[in-house]
Amino acid sequence: MTASRPAPDFVGYPEVRRGFRALLGARTGVGRRRVPACPEWTVADLVGHLTGIAERVLERHGGAVPVSTASTVPELLDHWDDVGEDLDRRLAEAGGRSGEVMVMDAYTHELDLRAALGVPPPVEHAAWAPSFEVLVRGFSGSVAGRGLPALRLRTTGGSQWTAGAGRPAATLTAPAHELYRALAGRRSLAQLSGLEWSAAPGTWLPAFSWGPFSPPRSPGV
Repeated sequence: MTASRPAPDFVGYPEVRRGFRALLGARTGVGRRRVPACPEWTVADLVGHLTGIAERVLERHGGAVPVSTASTVPELLDHWDDVGEDLDRRLAEAGGRSGEVMVMDAYTHELDLRAALGVPPPVEHAAWAPSFEVLVRGFSGSVAGRGLPALRLRTTGGSQWTAGAGRPAATLTAPAHELYRALAGRRSLAQLSGLEWSAAPGTWLPAFSWGPFSPPRSPGV
């Protein structure tokens, strides 16, 4: 991988929470809206998922989770901040890659929420680079684990990574947001095939199913 990690992975987590509050604080009555990228969830379910993840990570880092009966979106956001403030400190003390998967999950879901609300992705975000690194590592493991030739991943802005082992046999180029969504299981096989490939994409399409991710049957957002 040629991209560097500019800051510890946990630094984007408060920005994700602020992003959710900015998106939802001025919008009433959206708690029951479906999230297309997570079709079984409503907006309230999405926030509840993130709050639950934060509680589990806090407990793993020795923190005490405050008792909560939060169920509405405003209540869940408040509880998430209560948990998150303690978690931010503990992640900072742990350093390294502690919490990086949680941050990636939270940022990916911020993008899901933005898509559900018709709001474009942020131009800049503290969680973007470390989250992208997590996705590239996971995808790279999938490429290598399936015995596929290495693939160069390149954004139209010039950033690039090598997924898999050895010299890349092909290059996949896409705008940064599209490449992120592709690696995070938010693009269908047809959408993946429609990206800019230097070789036939079929060899690498199976690798986009890894960890919790797999391409949706219908076009993703």
